[in-house]
Amino acid sequence: MLRCAGLTQSYPSGNQALTVLQDISFEVTAGEFVAVIGPSGSGKTTLLGLLAGLDRPQAGRVWLDGAELTTLGEDARARLRGAKVGFVFQSFHLIPTLTARENVQVPLELRGEPGGIRAEELLARVGLADRTHHYPAQLSGGEQQRVALARAFSTSPKVLFADEPTGNLDQRTGARIIELMTELNREAGTTLILVTHDPELASRARRILRLADGRLVADTAA
Repeated sequence: MLRCAGLTQSYPSGNQALTVLQDISFEVTAGEFVAVIGPSGSGKTTLLGLLAGLDRPQAGRVWLDGAELTTLGEDARARLRGAKVGFVFQSFHLIPTLTARENVQVPLELRGEPGGIRAEELLARVGLADRTHHYPAQLSGGEQQRVALARAFSTSPKVLFADEPTGNLDQRTGARIIELMTELNREAGTTLILVTHDPELASRARRILRLADGRLVADTAA
């Protein structure tokens, strides 16, 4: 489902180049749940952006469901993301002027599909059947993240990328979000790539990739 080879990324830093990732290679099979861990500055979020086609690597290649992202233009990468990828972030990125139901519908409407019934089903699945007409400001942090999770699964993505999805939540609420993600992962067969700094959350994955100083230093079963 996902493969990268020789991924390297650096950015200008004064008169020098700061290398964030160096020669990263691995494969992820369909339906697998993989956690990416490592200290701050180890390149986790940069790696996620490259795997999702949000950015281009300085060197290396990425394949998503058979398509080589690194050869596609921005428009083609955007279409591929819209068709096959879902995202959940630490900051919920909900549209404040839309209700929970309307936020979940957005990805479907961008594809020209009616999404009302699907949105209501997913909100019920994450325990928010009674919050469909509430706006983000009327929801707790955990409820907002559940709306974001429902939105991410609305298009039945083949791959879900989650970047520190529990970073703004308390431990109990964060644990519930991870439980929902793993349940949806199993039920839908969605490949799940989770970036986290929390070893306890990472242990829920089937496999752990550990980064340090921009390098992949361990690839182990959880």
